Amino acid sequence: MSPAAVPSLSIAVGVVVERRKADSPWVDFIWRGIAVLPDEPSTQAWTVLREQDGTTLFYAGSATIDLYPSETARYRDNLASGRPSIWTVLSPSEGAWPYAVTAVTADPAEGEGFTEAADNLVESVPMPEVLREAIESFVAEHHVEREFVKRERRRADPEALARREHEGGQE
Repeated sequence: MSPAAVPSLSIAVGVVVERRKADSPWVDFIWRGIAVLPDEPSTQAWTVLREQDGTTLFYAGSATIDLYPSETARYRDNLASGRPSIWTVLSPSEGAWPYAVTAVTADPAEGEGFTEAADNLVESVPMPEVLREAIESFVAEHHVEREFVKRERRRADPEALARREHEGGQE
């Protein structure tokens, strides 16, 4: 494993999930991540936190936010967005509960990448102040401004394409 692939900081968090009664003949409930809790609570996963008006909040379990020095520009952009967020990822589960906490990230690009699996439930939730402070400190310590270098394209040589021999005779 390369040094860039090893997180420099891992922050444990708890994930809060909402289950809301759906107004649909095809689905009973709508599930979504709604918050992260700083630290890892000593509460058992899938503990009911509150029930009210057809909505139930659960502590779904814990995860870690892994921070990498190579991704500090993305964390910085997230912090500067005016609404710093954490992305929660729930994946379908075969267990007692329909979803399991798969990942939690402060990297917007990584959060978006998790949406490629259509079954994942990916939500951006507000970043708690204590996490914002930890991520700001991480960025301040590890960020290195990299100069953007635009590569110059090589022009196509139409003569080289015309001289190319094709195997098998016809195309």
